[in-house]
Amino acid sequence: MNEILYRLMDWPEIEAVVYSECQEPAAILGPHMTDDGVLIQTFLPTAEAVTVVLNGTGKTYDMEQVDEEGFFAALVPGKKLPDYVLDVTWDNGVKQRLEDPYRFPSTFTESDFKRFAAGIHYEIYEKLGAHPTVLNGVPGVVFAVWAPNAIRVSVVGDFNLWDGRRHQMQRLGDSGIYELFIPELSCGELYKYEVKFKGGNTCLKADPYGSYAELRPATASVVFDLGQYVWNDEAWMAEKQKQLADGALTGGPMNIYEVHLGSWKRPEAEQEEAAAENKEDAAGTEGEANEESKEGGQKELKNPFCSYREIAPQLAAYAKEMGYTHVELMPVMEHPLDESWGYQVTGYYAPTSRYGTPDDFRFFMDTMHQAGIGVILDWVPAHFPRDTFGLANFDGTGLYEHRDPRQGAHPHWGTLIFNYGRPQVSNFLIANALYWAKEFHADGIRMDAVASMLYLDYGKNDGEWIPNMYGGNENLEALEMLRHLNSIFKKKAVPTVLIAEESTAWPRITGNVEDGAVGFDYKWNMGWMNDFLGYMQCDPLYRTYHYGEMTFSMIYAYSERFILVLSHDEVVHGKGSMVGKMPGETFELKFANVRAAYGFMMLHPGRKLLFMGQEFGQMDEWNEKEGLQWYLLEYKIHKELQNYVKDLNRLYLESPALWALDDEPEGFEWIDCTNAKENIAVFLRKGEKPEDTLLVVCNFVPVAHEEYQVGVPFPGKYKEILNSDAEAYGGTGFVNPRVKQSRAAECDERENSIIMRVAPLGIQVFKYIPVLEKVKGNAAAKKKPRAKKSRGKTAGVEKVRKAMMEES
Repeated sequence: MNEILYRLMDWPEIEAVVYSECQEPAAILGPHMTDDGVLIQTFLPTAEAVTVVLNGTGKTYDMEQVDEEGFFAALVPGKKLPDYVLDVTWDNGVKQRLEDPYRFPSTFTESDFKRFAAGIHYEIYEKLGAHPTVLNGVPGVVFAVWAPNAIRVSVVGDFNLWDGRRHQMQRLGDSGIYELFIPELSCGELYKYEVKFKGGNTCLKADPYGSYAELRPATASVVFDLGQYVWNDEAWMAEKQKQLADGALTGGPMNIYEVHLGSWKRPEAEQEEAAAENKEDAAGTEGEANEESKEGGQKELKNPFCSYREIAPQLAAYAKEMGYTHVELMPVMEHPLDESWGYQVTGYYAPTSRYGTPDDFRFFMDTMHQAGIGVILDWVPAHFPRDTFGLANFDGTGLYEHRDPRQGAHPHWGTLIFNYGRPQVSNFLIANALYWAKEFHADGIRMDAVASMLYLDYGKNDGEWIPNMYGGNENLEALEMLRHLNSIFKKKAVPTVLIAEESTAWPRITGNVEDGAVGFDYKWNMGWMNDFLGYMQCDPLYRTYHYGEMTFSMIYAYSERFILVLSHDEVVHGKGSMVGKMPGETFELKFANVRAAYGFMMLHPGRKLLFMGQEFGQMDEWNEKEGLQWYLLEYKIHKELQNYVKDLNRLYLESPALWALDDEPEGFEWIDCTNAKENIAVFLRKGEKPEDTLLVVCNFVPVAHEEYQVGVPFPGKYKEILNSDAEAYGGTGFVNPRVKQSRAAECDERENSIIMRVAPLGIQVFKYIPVLEKVKGNAAAKKKPRAKKSRGKTAGVEKVRKAMMEES
């Protein structure tokens, strides 16, 4: 080594690079101006010889090996930093020309650092993560990760033999961000971050901001270019922006079909096999839960999932045909365990590779939008799993989580809680929600387990949690993060609705943040779900004593903007399917109960959500390892239920009374909510015009009434437009085929009434038809009403009554 080169060597820093403990390798590696010329240094373990080749002139300068581990240096004449490449001869004789990663500038600005530190860099995902780009005319990938407490961070992958010495990242000042541009890498490369903790241990971490991941059980991140997909949903997105500007984004009907993509439909070969295996059982039981095979269960499939591109046209067509306005997807963010259903996320920015690439998922979203179907994504900001390749203990400390388990762990779930008070963590989550809205055109984001975020003692015993600064159990930091997120969506005019799954009585989950609310657009009505299902699961003989569970929801119906839900949580873990949980020893009774339940839900104020499979009467409770029991539609009773749900959905969409005033008390009125003895409830759903009015009669016992008097709001005609007991739906056919003309006979504290047939276990909807001229009342017309409640004849649909009595 010549004397000048030797004098320029910074031996302590060289040692730090060689031993992979250098936080700022660019301070020594790459080109640097000196008084004696340009000093170029590189660290290439297992290289035998390296030559600097100047671009343009082609001049070459052999580098000297100054450390036997692979550290090379050369002094190149010149007074400015040159463009150059490195010709490398490896110890196996292979020769390779490389760009030097350490000669390229940072892509971060001072503004990036300040906004991220303050938690307001809402596009931080455009900086952190892996991004194909071109720097100084050279294509490659910029990697950036936040790991402020790490001793050293490296990018590793197949491209560098997973050797953490080769691509040590540059720490960018006090930001805690590490960055490195690796030239000539392209999409499809597997990578992770090798993070060296204080104490010397290293751990391989997937990219928290990675946009694509290896197919589980592999856990590497994958370089992907999100800038290539061409969208075709411009009309859909423009209409959403118009609705947002007009204040109508949340004003129309919302009928949601909840879907788990992995089990909605399995590959065609599996569907045929399942149908063949279950046909014998189904033929004898009309769809009873089929037994496991004698060999011990389901066969493992070679290709267990359909792709995003395979599912998209099928689901779009089905949702459209059935009359759903939206589908809600259980989490599609990357997760390692199928059985978690996506609720234990390790890749918050990556659509799961189970079904394809990020662009395949964009195709899915695009296809749904072109069919006129919105897509709501389940999102999990409440907790994350402990998998060592994920966010847990990311830089050797509790970075994303609280270090103290009393603040940072869910003892029952075995997961970790985000540290919402750390600005960069809050930024990670808020930017992530915006990412799904912007990059994937999500129409809604439904936040899971919000209650566990709001309460510090959620699922914990005394001594397992720490009170807030005021001594209370409210998680003030999580509350601030949620308000921040909800407000920024409004401020940025993002046409995406935000929905909270919140199961407690925390006040004002929905509403404007400026008015003191948390800021969500909708809240799942868990109280209604629990009360109503409890009521429906009672034997009809005993529903009289639980009548209040059916009517109670209207006491608080307008305290929030609610979505009524019959979700996946109600058909798993031993709870049975919707049909399975209904009382009745015959299928006719069970299905009649289900039709009544769905009808009441659809006609009750609030938007709607139903989990997949329940619309056609899936008999087994949901199992994520199997496809839905579509073969059941070969049987009449299941097809009839599906047709009923389809007609019910159409009625909802076509009736402004069922959604125009959904959030206003003026949109609902009880006619009778006191007839617990006969388990009959009568109410009105109202729109902005009298002719929108619907009269709803609900009978929750299998007893029919031949002549039943009901008070009505207006004189005129009332036409039955839906009856859940119609023969077409599998009912007994106890319907009202003729239009009912009101009479000036007082009933239910109303001047006018009609006489109708009340179906057993039935939901009936009558459309009001106004009279053309005002009808003058007279004393003779006001006849004495029939006996109040159970007035007129009670008709025995004898088969049904007998079944009920035998059951009791």
